[in-house]
Amino acid sequence: MQLEARTKIDAPAEAVFRFFETMESNYERWHPDHIEFRWNDERGLTEGSEAYFEERIAGKVQRKTVEFTEVVPNRYLEFRPSSRLIALLMPSISFTIEPRQDGCTLTQRIRVRTGPIGAWANRREFDAVRKHMREEGENMKQILESEVVRSV
Repeated sequence: MQLEARTKIDAPAEAVFRFFETMESNYERWHPDHIEFRWNDERGLTEGSEAYFEERIAGKVQRKTVEFTEVVPNRYLEFRPSSRLIALLMPSISFTIEPRQDGCTLTQRIRVRTGPIGAWANRREFDAVRKHMREEGENMKQILESEVVRSV
């Protein structure tokens, strides 16, 4: 199963990627349910780097340490939970940045390994994650579009 949210942003792909590169200063303003973000090493947004974040979804605090498995500047980033058990259930989270003439499209994807019974049994949690993803996209759009206007 794949959870997905797509947002059109009237800002260049480079601005979206820069937002992710500077996540330590952007994480809490990105979504009101974001609690903490930090890089666990000095490498920042590069393949093999590790980060830790906390967020509240459906009223529950989620704590995750992740490893970045693919980073293509201004185009794509993917990471997976460092915990092997969690990675079995959620093998990847990715952000695709597709340039457009008037900005870009950000697509967030979370791959989840579950069958139909698991999807049905956890539908409230998955719906809360989908809502959170949509809100993240809308919030990033608002933040970046207002910054582009200010910088013009």
